[in-house]
Amino acid sequence: MDNTEHDRIATPVTAALLRGALDLEHTARGVLPHRLPARARAQCTDGQLAMAESQPSGVRLVFRTRATAVELDVLPTKRVYTGAPPRPDGVYDLLVDGRLAGRAGVAGGDTLTIDMSTGAAELRPGPVGTLRFTGLPGEAKDVEIWLPHNETTELVALRTDAPVEPVPDRGRAVWLHHGSSISQGSDAASPATTWPALAAARAGVELVNLGFGGGALLDPFTARTLRDTPADLISIKIGINLVNSDLMRLRAFAPAVHGFLDTIREGRPTTPLLVVSPIWCPVHEDTPGPSVPDLTALGAGRLSFRAAGDPAERAQGKLTLGVIREELARIVERRTEEDANLYHLDGRRLYGRADAAELPLPDRLHPDAATHRLIGERFAELVFTAGGPFAHRGAIAEAGSAAEAAGS
Repeated sequence: MDNTEHDRIATPVTAALLRGALDLEHTARGVLPHRLPARARAQCTDGQLAMAESQPSGVRLVFRTRATAVELDVLPTKRVYTGAPPRPDGVYDLLVDGRLAGRAGVAGGDTLTIDMSTGAAELRPGPVGTLRFTGLPGEAKDVEIWLPHNETTELVALRTDAPVEPVPDRGRAVWLHHGSSISQGSDAASPATTWPALAAARAGVELVNLGFGGGALLDPFTARTLRDTPADLISIKIGINLVNSDLMRLRAFAPAVHGFLDTIREGRPTTPLLVVSPIWCPVHEDTPGPSVPDLTALGAGRLSFRAAGDPAERAQGKLTLGVIREELARIVERRTEEDANLYHLDGRRLYGRADAAELPLPDRLHPDAATHRLIGERFAELVFTAGGPFAHRGAIAEAGSAAEAAGS
């Protein structure tokens, strides 16, 4: 087949070719996947959440084709933190029939410069870039392009050297997950190797990732989104953002959790629902928030955080990770008396004190690539295998080899 650009077939990017996105906004140049629907976005003016939900963690283009060459024009938004080292370009993972077949980045795009000390941000427009994958096998195959989990990405044009069509339903269970930047992917190596993506691949389920950096705050519009999104399995990971934002006190926390769960149950009364408490994070185990940038580290060119609260403030109801774990365990235990499909997982079973000694959090809040792999493997083992809350919906044995291939 002649792989010249002249012979490329242009295919509109539509919802039929996207998975993991809940809304598709048409922009001046293309389409922008969103992980919160428009109604939810309209109820919050927080710039941090707007940035996080527009970063397409878990969102992937999925199609069936005989194409040997795929091109995707994109307009990414790069983030630059004043005083910190430059961030690498976002990564795109190419999977062919569930196995990693390519990995690339795209230069260009808009640039968002953020001053961590003041919160000020400035957006500078930039050019569209082109992602290219060539030399693919010529037989019919399922192709997935996982979009960067940490870069807002407008999709401008898709071109291939053979026709594409949507992948038919393979009958896999849909896993809907909500959490913080750790669930969004934080410092994972690539979008297919965030811990939820690794766990989903190992379990053989379809992931919808509603992990929002700084945005797991028990917002009612997020609960309604979880309630209204079709899913076979739901998990919510609660804690770190409530501490590092210093958003609420203990008096408000427990009722807010109950209200969040009540809202989900309004639309999903019997769907398996897993509540996950925070992973181990030494700076906030016993010290309340807020988390603030460590200016000493920033001056040395490193991004790091410290806890600005005082352990004595727990007496006034300030939250710590230890307090939140205790409350979540109590809340779930009480609710399971009437809800047989509600489950609890202590996040320290995913990453605990001993793990922190071996794999410390590089910036004191976020796991690195190796720790994402550890958490993903443990989540799949604890949740999707025999005895786990999602065991009857997973496919660990069949999907294990594909998960290993995707994470290589």
